[in-house]
Amino acid sequence: MKAAVAGLLMCCSALVCYPVVAQDATAPVAVPLGKSPDPAPAPAYLSDPKFQEALEKAKEKRLPEDERLARWKHADKIAKNQCVECLRQIITLQMKGAQWKDAVNSAVQMDAIATERKDKYFAAMEHGQALMHGNGDRPKDKDLKEAQTAFDAALQLSPKSKPVLYSDGRVLAMLGRDDEAKAIFQRYLDAVGLADTYRTRVEHFIENPKLATVQMAPAFTLTTSEGEQISLDDMGGKVVFLDFWATWCGPCKESLPAIKKIAKDFAGQPLVVVSISVDRDDVAWKTFIEKNQMTWTQYRDANGALANAYGAQSIPRTFMIDMDGALQSVKVGWGQDSDPESDVRRLVKKAVEAEKKKAKESEKVGTN
Repeated sequence: MKAAVAGLLMCCSALVCYPVVAQDATAPVAVPLGKSPDPAPAPAYLSDPKFQEALEKAKEKRLPEDERLARWKHADKIAKNQCVECLRQIITLQMKGAQWKDAVNSAVQMDAIATERKDKYFAAMEHGQALMHGNGDRPKDKDLKEAQTAFDAALQLSPKSKPVLYSDGRVLAMLGRDDEAKAIFQRYLDAVGLADTYRTRVEHFIENPKLATVQMAPAFTLTTSEGEQISLDDMGGKVVFLDFWATWCGPCKESLPAIKKIAKDFAGQPLVVVSISVDRDDVAWKTFIEKNQMTWTQYRDANGALANAYGAQSIPRTFMIDMDGALQSVKVGWGQDSDPESDVRRLVKKAVEAEKKKAKESEKVGTN
């Protein structure tokens, strides 16, 4: 429902309304000729010595994340919950800590006090993203509808935002609004270049919006130890087994024979095994993989970007990704219960059957 109210559109959900500028929000505000707009007075809390001290402590580096969160909350409390900068940091840390409900509440609070476009956008985007993680990454319909409202508000403020377009398309697909989802995904493609990491995936979503309703593995493109560039979304039709490890990790070394066996037993089948080392020492890594005859795909995640994308804070950690790019299982540590071979066998069998079915359908089309 859209209603004009004092020159604004109101984009509402059950919990919050986002005021959305109806005209081009980048246009300057009309001011009488020869007169500059009066600057907004600085909030009183900014000059409070207690707030200044709390803010300085919150900005200290190398603190544990829970301590940083507590300090930003303390600073915001002194500011009587009116500190936009504090709330931005609070939301960021709550999202990192998977505190989804708290992040939603903080985003609502931030939207209520924010006056700048960038802050309104951030609050709306994080509100929607936090809701998407609800119920174990299987948000309920009411949360999906609220998330979609939040994403719409964010897109009004930043129409070409890649993360919001991607997430909004997924929400619409989850709500069964496939045509709208396709339109949003097309907007994503129009906003990005050909080298965009998620481009291939979004093209698949347009072809089959149902793919957007499952938990997809984070997309990546990497260059292997052999100099080959591979992309997750270009491996459609194949099962992908990711193994995060390091040369200095004892349990990782224990898992090596099983990983080697999988790579050997499933050679020639629709399976790609990728071992991702978090080693910082390039020489030690290369020496280890050569000594241990690790002949399958190897990659060193030097800056930890891929490990962060997958939330691999501890190792060994393995991820099973099916032929459609959907994340099927995550196993942490190594032991009898974490042996991934049964998952590999099940998913590879499914991929083989899909290949055969596709071949038969192609053959049938060719004979007609």
